[in-house]
Amino acid sequence: MPRNSFTLQESMHTLTHATFIISSDGTAPEVWTDYFGVSPSRTITKGQPYLLPSGRLSERLGKLDLWALESKPAAHGDQLEPHLRYLIERLALPRTGLRELVERLGARMRFFCYWSNESGDRVPDVPEDIKAMMKALGGTIEIDEYR
Repeated sequence: MPRNSFTLQESMHTLTHATFIISSDGTAPEVWTDYFGVSPSRTITKGQPYLLPSGRLSERLGKLDLWALESKPAAHGDQLEPHLRYLIERLALPRTGLRELVERLGARMRFFCYWSNESGDRVPDVPEDIKAMMKALGGTIEIDEYR
């Protein structure tokens, strides 16, 4: 995975990041790696132990199949837009036929966004064109806000 130009100290204080996730019950993560031509940040295979963010192997088995690509290592800024645009560019979204493939495989597709808002005055900036694209693809955008 490419290294970013900001320091570890700066990345620890980032107020936002985004993750593109496709999850399902029965579609191996490798299907999505092949489809997008991108190595994921993390995967889970149903019925198998998986790597935790700490780098340790889980004691539990995966309950679903999951493929995820994170913006945190590559995108900059405390607004969501650069993180979402990075993921869109990296995955070449939108893609013709993606919605149909996701539906056929019984998968769920979403942008999962971390949003730190200790001050209570930050408003997530999801551009209208990204909202429209995800809606057209049958995906969702979820904001996980921390105060």
